Amino acid sequence: MIIDEDMSALVTGGASGLGKAVAKALNNRGAKVTIFDLDCEAGESLAAKIKCQFVKVDVSDPESVAIAFQTAKDQNGTARIVFNCAGLCPAEKTVSRGNAHATEKFTKTININLLGSLYICSQAAKAMAELKQLETGERGVIVNTASIAAFDGQMGQVAYAASKGGIVSMTLPMARDLAALGIRVMAIAPGIFKTPMVEAFPEEIQDQLGKNIPFPSRLGCPDEFASLGIHICENPMLNGEVIRLDGGFRMPPK
Repeated sequence: MIIDEDMSALVTGGASGLGKAVAKALNNRGAKVTIFDLDCEAGESLAAKIKCQFVKVDVSDPESVAIAFQTAKDQNGTARIVFNCAGLCPAEKTVSRGNAHATEKFTKTININLLGSLYICSQAAKAMAELKQLETGERGVIVNTASIAAFDGQMGQVAYAASKGGIVSMTLPMARDLAALGIRVMAIAPGIFKTPMVEAFPEEIQDQLGKNIPFPSRLGCPDEFASLGIHICENPMLNGEVIRLDGGFRMPPK
């Protein structure tokens, strides 16, 4: 799939972190980008800076997602490229100081990270199915964001690991569901990247996290995540797979 000015793309969580890097990378290739995010200030600021569209959307609300897709279509046409980067990473143990894991926190994490990804994927695939096939036979590509926590989640990551494990598990069956339509589905499982959440840590903690990564011994750069995302879009043989992007890192228990 060639990314150019005739291509429309959607990026959830596109106002910051990994999503912001993806939105900028797609924009640099000439694609007509729409950012989905809850943060209006950051979303509108980025949209003005790189001349793309911003739509406020709650990915955990299927009605909000459906409305946002229609708005994006009206502005930029149906997206052939969709990236799911919206998410949150809470920390809470199964039992802590005699208290059971908060149901609300677990549910919120699943609703945003996993169900939110599903709502975006299903709306995206529905719209892509109506598009004309490209010369490659493709109609579109969906790239979800998993995490290495899906494979080696740490203490306190029960909710987060479960949500990201769900994304890993649905990648292949979703790709199989959509194969006949010429729609590819992939997932990237990033390690520790220099996102706003990690940048909020003290500098010494960030340095220690980077030293624990085999090579390169540093935190991942969001642009490196975006670079892989662009390659996935452009390589039609990549389908139904989860790619770890972690410098060879395997997370310890804590």
